[in-house]
Amino acid sequence: MGGVSIWHWIVVGVIVMLLFGRGKVSELMGDVAKGIKSFKKGMAEDETPPPPAQPPVDPRVIDQTVQSPTQQPAKAETKV
Repeated sequence: MGGVSIWHWIVVGVIVMLLFGRGKVSELMGDVAKGIKSFKKGMAEDETPPPPAQPPVDPRVIDQTVQSPTQQPAKAETKV
């Protein structure tokens, strides 16, 4: 009573086919295939690189706000 041979698997396959029928087994295999495709799609979406980060802001530069055309232009502060 050693290992499992090919004949054991054939007998198990025949019993499964008798219990569940051909339609049920093919339905099950279709669901498994859909699950694998969904898994691969999810893994591919995770591998997309994140968007590039914003360039670092120099803390020594004071905020330069945008003025509307009717206002006086603000003087830009320079680095200290």
